[in-house]
Amino acid sequence: MQDIDVIADPASAAAALDPVRARLLAELREPASASALAGRLGVPRQRVNYHLRLLEKHGLVEVAGTRVWGGLTERQLVASAAGYVVSPEALGAAAGGPRPGGDRLSAAYVVALAARVVAEVGGMARNAVRGRKRLPVYGLDAAVRFRSPADRAAFAEELTAAVNGLVSKYHDESAPDGRWQRLMVAVHPVPKGVDPGAPEPPAAPAGPEAPGAPAAADASGTPADGERP
Repeated sequence: MQDIDVIADPASAAAALDPVRARLLAELREPASASALAGRLGVPRQRVNYHLRLLEKHGLVEVAGTRVWGGLTERQLVASAAGYVVSPEALGAAAGGPRPGGDRLSAAYVVALAARVVAEVGGMARNAVRGRKRLPVYGLDAAVRFRSPADRAAFAEELTAAVNGLVSKYHDESAPDGRWQRLMVAVHPVPKGVDPGAPEPPAAPAGPEAPGAPAAADASGTPADGERP
C-alpha cells in the first residue's frame, strides 16, 4: 500500500469525493469485507457493494484476499493507499498554476505553487511506483513563531537571499548530465486550532487569511525544465 496516492483522473476524483465512498476508503486502510463495512457504516450491503465496485473500477481499492463464510466466498478489500490527494490535473484546463511574475505575497500565488507540486510530483511518483524506482525528492517542513510582522518580513528577505545564494553556487546550466530541479519555499500562517508541533496535524477548514500577508518565494532562480510526468 502506498502512503499517498495523487488522483489525477477526473472520474477517479469524482468517485473518491463521494461522501460514502470517501468513508469507505478511510475504513479500508485495513482489509474488510462488504458485510463488515455495511455494519460499520449502517448502510445496506448491496449499496456498499455498489460503491466498492466503483472504487475498484478506478483502482482505489483492491482485493486483499478471500475467505469462506457460510458456504460463500467473501472478498476482503483494502484501499490502494493510506491517503489520497486530488491533483489539479483532475480539473483539466480549469486547473490553476503560478503565473510568471505573480505576486509572491499573495495567498493565491502560494496555493498555485502548492498545486503545481501536487501535479508534477504526483505524476512522477506514480511513474516511479510503476517502475519500482525511487523518485529523487526532498522535503523540509518547519514552524517558526515571529515576534512581529517586521521580524517576519526580515526573515523572508534573509531566506530569499540565502536560497538564491545556494542556487547561484550549485546551478550549472552547461552540465551534460545535469537535470533541472524545482525549488519552492513558502511561509504562511498556521490555521487556528492546528498544532504545528503535531506529527500529523488535523485538517482544518479554510478560513479568512490571518493578519499579515504570507511571504513566499519560488527561489530557484532558474526556469523549469518543462518535464511532464
